[in-house]
Amino acid sequence: MIQYSDEAKHSFIQYLQTEKNYSSLTVEHYIHDLDHFFEFLSREGVKHINETDDLLARGYLVSLHEHSYSRASVSRKISSLKTFFTYLNRENPEFVNPMSYIIHPKKEGRLPHFFYENEMEQLFLACSGEDPLSKRNKALLELLYASGIRVAECTGIQMKDLDLTIGTVLIKGKGSKERYVPFGHFAGDALNDYIKHARGNMMKKEEHSYLFVNHRGAPLTSRGVRHILSKLIEKTSLNHSIHPHMLRHTFATHMLNSGADLRTVQELLGHAHLSSTQLYTHVTKEHLKNTYQSFHPRA
Repeated sequence: MIQYSDEAKHSFIQYLQTEKNYSSLTVEHYIHDLDHFFEFLSREGVKHINETDDLLARGYLVSLHEHSYSRASVSRKISSLKTFFTYLNRENPEFVNPMSYIIHPKKEGRLPHFFYENEMEQLFLACSGEDPLSKRNKALLELLYASGIRVAECTGIQMKDLDLTIGTVLIKGKGSKERYVPFGHFAGDALNDYIKHARGNMMKKEEHSYLFVNHRGAPLTSRGVRHILSKLIEKTSLNHSIHPHMLRHTFATHMLNSGADLRTVQELLGHAHLSSTQLYTHVTKEHLKNTYQSFHPRA
């Protein structure tokens, strides 16, 4: 496989972390995308990065489409490579960026999946119980639904970030941007119950300040959250799969359906651009349309 030096890789990671201010998860994705591209170059017989040209770049895109990568995945890989080659060009102005003329594919017009209110009730019933894990699961589900935060943001919450008195949590979002997010009394009660009657027992010999922990007492990971939610869905009569982002979609959709303005939802979600939040207006319009067709006698 074609290699770029460990020094170059390390300096690029430093650039992403310090100058671009990207999160560790984003940096991990960028490096994974970069390694994937270099595997392609090796298959093409390329031995040095300077041999990469726009023809190879386009060939890589063709290979992604041939392997049925989604438009979102292709777009992310293009972003990763553009950032990398722009960085190389900055360090060496004589280097020609082979990705400069590559255009991002248009986004797919799929609407985000979300839960209806009665479906959320089933999920909450699925995590009822007096054992520590049930209390943890209920607090986790309540907070994700109440705040619309990303799973990575949720697993990164420290005990000091939580204010149960006024019902807010300090969230460290993408690009290390911080925002305070409110939550209601349902989430507040569940969190208080979990902290008082479950977290201490689950911690065992572990010593850290992360809010959510796994059954061994270690900090809960994003993969752990996905596992918990999958197990909860199995306990319900819901016949579709669940991914953590669905709770974020559900939060935004329910807020807009209940009359919240777009700017407020944008701020709560931590979206840098309003266009990201506007996607949910299509969901609410679709919901209104379906409701109209279901109940109006002359629809």
